[in-house]
Amino acid sequence: MTDWAAFTLAMSAFLCSHFVPRLWGLREKLIARFGRRGYFTAYGGLSLILLAWVVVAAGRAPYLEIWPQQPWMRWLPNFMVPLAFVLATCGIGVANANTLGGSRSRSFEATNPGFAAVSRHPLLLALLFWALAHLVANGDLAHALLFGCFAAFPLVAMWAFDKKTARQSAENSADVIAHTSWLSLTPFLHVSWWRQNLRPIVLRTMLGLFLWAGALHLHERVIGVWPFP
Repeated sequence: MTDWAAFTLAMSAFLCSHFVPRLWGLREKLIARFGRRGYFTAYGGLSLILLAWVVVAAGRAPYLEIWPQQPWMRWLPNFMVPLAFVLATCGIGVANANTLGGSRSRSFEATNPGFAAVSRHPLLLALLFWALAHLVANGDLAHALLFGCFAAFPLVAMWAFDKKTARQSAENSADVIAHTSWLSLTPFLHVSWWRQNLRPIVLRTMLGLFLWAGALHLHERVIGVWPFP
């Protein structure tokens, strides 16, 4: 099998793993059979395996330059990825059922929205930041396709989740759209928001930076690429 064929197969498998479960009610049937925890644990493990496969396949694909790599491009992920990790750790369980990693048990409250005031889709936004930073830093065709797909997915997903929320008749669904956005820095300027969220934000930020430091340390060993210029 050629390197391009291996990359195409890996990309196809990764994309299919995200779309096929939504066809014919397959995901709902599997959840009913194995439970939500069992299904998402298995699905998450499979996604990580396929992600590793497609990243390795992209690295082995023939190098076809689209734009030349500049030193500042290699620095961009080192500024954007820590932010993505913090967004992800702070956003897990956000008060928005219609998003990746959102809480289904916690209702949105306009007077105390938590991290949803910063973003109603923090995990998807984190994925977008990670993908765009790596897209700029990798100017060859294979990685442009890889990170371009990763950047397109959260954009489509955030739009689809918002459409789903807008169609719902629940009162708090309207509040989610009215009082939140994809990204807002305004909450950081309000003392009242910090009073409500200081402890969890600090702890989750520390966790995000710790995970980022671990990923940075393992980047060359696992991915095979030194992350600095």
